[in-house]
Amino acid sequence: MNLSAKKRLAADILKVGVSRVRLDPNRADEIADAITRASIRNLIKRGVIWAEPAKGVSRGRHRSTKDKKSKRAGSKKGAKSARMGRKERWLTHVRALRRRLKLLRDRGVITDKTFDQLYLKIKGGQVRSIRHLNELVEKVSRA
Repeated sequence: MNLSAKKRLAADILKVGVSRVRLDPNRADEIADAITRASIRNLIKRGVIWAEPAKGVSRGRHRSTKDKKSKRAGSKKGAKSARMGRKERWLTHVRALRRRLKLLRDRGVITDKTFDQLYLKIKGGQVRSIRHLNELVEKVSRA
């Protein structure tokens, strides 16, 4: 017996696609007798007709692949300066060094004269990193 019309009605009531609607094969006579929306609703309430849960596509494999790809150096697109501008890189570098220098002066590790000398070296690009700055401070304090 053809129950496609009942299935379509049930899909409309359940607000799902026709392919997700399931009918109890043992109670096909009851389903065939149901001709109104109210009778279909009643069958849904009694569990004769139900909707299968939606099947999703797992993104687990995609996530793991993405993680692996992101770790590779070859996945970087664009030149070094395209990813972060030269000026922006310089600013962050200089600001970090100046912050460290001021901290050393406030703690009394270096004198004002040493501060001025090192400040100019930072400005001139002679100090490579905070570690290099610390080495220069040590050298000045030993002398």
